[in-house]
Amino acid sequence: MIECVLFDLDGTIVDTNELIISSFMYALKDNGLAPLTREEIIPHMGTTLQQQMRVFSGLEDVNGTLEKSYRSYNNEHHDELVRSFPLVKETIEELSRRGIKLGIVTTKIRPTTIKTLERFDLLKYMDTIVTVNDVTEPKPHPEPVLTAVKNLGVDPRKTLMIGDSAVDIQSAKAAGVYAVGVSWSLKGEDTLRKYDPDFIIHNMKDIIEIMERGTNES
Repeated sequence: MIECVLFDLDGTIVDTNELIISSFMYALKDNGLAPLTREEIIPHMGTTLQQQMRVFSGLEDVNGTLEKSYRSYNNEHHDELVRSFPLVKETIEELSRRGIKLGIVTTKIRPTTIKTLERFDLLKYMDTIVTVNDVTEPKPHPEPVLTAVKNLGVDPRKTLMIGDSAVDIQSAKAAGVYAVGVSWSLKGEDTLRKYDPDFIIHNMKDIIEIMERGTNES
């Protein structure tokens, strides 16, 4: 029986895709760096901001003006560009009603994670929030998922981790929890399947079906 559901944030329960892509494009332009297309940016989404910026810029030190440009644009346009995915709040409310422990495991920093959750009135449902600020090794390392499991005192074998990127699946599997990919990932369902998730969901309410049907039918 599943007793815990963990969620990635960006691209999984909140549609921040356009905000993230636009922020990267702005930061590169603002710092006189070569522009990138959406197709060049999307495969790297899900890793940490610093990891993505190093790839996109070719620079090792990205914690100065490049990060400042990104965060300035991101903060200014946050409420304008972020959206909730369908049936997210209804599903999270139902899981909470059933007594399921809930958490966020993200490569975002804590302040923007809280801001995004508050924007859609989701913060109150989360029993733990593990951000990039709370771990030594971010996803795809198992530490973030294991930290959430430890915080909640739950059994990894009774836990689902829902995500939209390869690093979510890799972190989940390494931590010994069930890895669930979302078909609405910008990376595409076929890409996620290469990492052998236990489930792919096509609708947020599919989480309820997995719980009711049982994990042995993966």
